[in-house]
Amino acid sequence: MELRELTKAEEEIMQVLWRLEKSFVKNVIEELPDPKPAYNTVSTIIRILEQKGFVDHVAYGKTYEYFPIVTKNQYRKFASSKLMSSYFGGSVGQLVSFFVQEQKIDLNEADEILQLLEQMKDKNE
Repeated sequence: MELRELTKAEEEIMQVLWRLEKSFVKNVIEELPDPKPAYNTVSTIIRILEQKGFVDHVAYGKTYEYFPIVTKNQYRKFASSKLMSSYFGGSVGQLVSFFVQEQKIDLNEADEILQLLEQMKDKNE
């Protein structure tokens, strides 16, 4: 199955479902920030996520319990790959350089990145 990009609203619902692992619509709404969206709005978004192949459900009579079938990590890989190719020409160096220039990375985070790169280098030798 090919993943598709999520809208901001869809991603917000998926974040809740990934955290809860399975949930009824009312429980998803409880986890969302105020002002709470309408029940029908959340229900519609979840059904769209189901059509897109991100969510499935178990029926208990007329009530549905939803659960993610795409993991957060699967979507993270898809989204980061799209970000890299769309905005940084596939270059990790350009991505890191952007965050350093924007001062979004502190020294501890830069050190962690360097350690990860060293580990990758050791694995590939």
